Amino acid sequence: MRMPTRSLIVLLLTMLANLVWATALVPQAPKLAANAYLLMDADSGHIIVEHNADEKVPPASLTKMMTAYILAYEVEVGNVSLADEVRISEKAWRTEGSRMFIQEGKFVLLEDLMRGVVIQSGNDASVAVAEHIAGSEEAFADLMNQHAERLGMTNTRFYNSTGLPDEGHLTSARDLAILARAIINDYPDHYAVYAEKEFTFNKIRQPNRNKLLWRDSTVDGLKTGHTQAAGYCLVASAKEDGQRLISVIMGAKSTESRAQESQKLLTYGMRFFESHTLYDAGESLQRVRVWGGETDYLNLVVTDDMMVTVPRGQAKNLQANIEINPEITAPIEQDQALGSLRIMLDGELVAEQTLVAAKAISDGGFIKNMTDGVAKFMQGVLD
Repeated sequence: MRMPTRSLIVLLLTMLANLVWATALVPQAPKLAANAYLLMDADSGHIIVEHNADEKVPPASLTKMMTAYILAYEVEVGNVSLADEVRISEKAWRTEGSRMFIQEGKFVLLEDLMRGVVIQSGNDASVAVAEHIAGSEEAFADLMNQHAERLGMTNTRFYNSTGLPDEGHLTSARDLAILARAIINDYPDHYAVYAEKEFTFNKIRQPNRNKLLWRDSTVDGLKTGHTQAAGYCLVASAKEDGQRLISVIMGAKSTESRAQESQKLLTYGMRFFESHTLYDAGESLQRVRVWGGETDYLNLVVTDDMMVTVPRGQAKNLQANIEINPEITAPIEQDQALGSLRIMLDGELVAEQTLVAAKAISDGGFIKNMTDGVAKFMQGVLD
C-alpha cells in the first residue's frame, strides 16, 4: 500500500526531528563512587566532568607521574641518558612500600628504573631516579615543585618522589589531569611506557596495576596509586578516533572500583563529546587597517591551535566573535595583542584566544603620519 504524500512528508519531518534531537541530547554526567574526579579532553584542555576537582588530597603513587615526567624532561634536555648506569644507594634500597627490588651498591640502567617507576610503581626506583637526577630526594622534591608551578598545578606540593605519606604532600584531581596532559603531549616517546602491561627485573615479573590496559584497547596509560589516606586512585587516558581523554579518580574504595569508575568517565566522554580544531596556529583571521605605518594593512592571527570540545552534533552551532582594538597605530611589534577571538555555543563561552600581529610594522615617518591623519579625519567625518 502506497503511503499518501502528506503522511510521507510528516513522517520524514518527524524522523529528521528525532535525528536532530538524537545528536543533541547529552545525559547528565555519571555520579561516581569516589571522593574527587575529573574528565578532560587532552587536546583542547576542556573539562567535561568534574567533582571536588580542586580539593587537596594525598596523591599516593600518582606522585610518580611527576617523577617520571622530570626523568623524561632531563633526558630530553640532555642532562641524563636512559643508558646511564645508576648506583643504588642504601636509602633507595631500604625504601618501604611497593618495590622494583633493586639492590644496594648495584648499578641499574636508568631506562630500567623508568619502567620500575611507571610499571612496577617502585618506591625504591623512584628514590634512585631522584638521587641520580638531583643528588638527593630533598633536592629532587624542589625540582618537582618548580615543574608543578610551571605547569600551573596550583594545588600541589611535593615532599618526596614516591608518594609515601608525608604531611603537606598534596595535590588535586585537576592538577593531576594537567600533569597527565603534559606527560602525553610533551614527551610522547616516553609516554609509550605507560601502556606496557608488565616489566621483569631481577627475574621478578610484575604486572602494571592499571586494570584498564587489559579491559579497554583504547586505554594506554597512566598510573595507579593507593595509601590508606588517599584511597584507591587512578589517572587513565584513552584515545579513540583521534580523540584523547584523561580521567582522574581519587579516593575510590578498591582497585576494582577505581577501574570501573574510570571506565564510566571515559565511556561517557567518548560517547557524548567531540573535539574539533577550528583554526591552526598562525592562521590569519582578520585583515585590519594600520595607521601611520610603513604598510597600511596587517593580518591578525591566533598563536595556538584553536581547539574546542562540545557535545556531539553541536559543532555546527558554534559562533566565532572577533573583537579588534578600535584604532591600530604603528609602530607594531610582531605578536602584539590587538584583538580577541571568542567561541560561543548557545551563549556560553567555549574557548577564547588573543589575536596578535602576524608581523612587525615600523612607523611610516612624518609624511605618512600626516596623510594618514587626514585620511582618518575624513573617515570620521564620513562616518
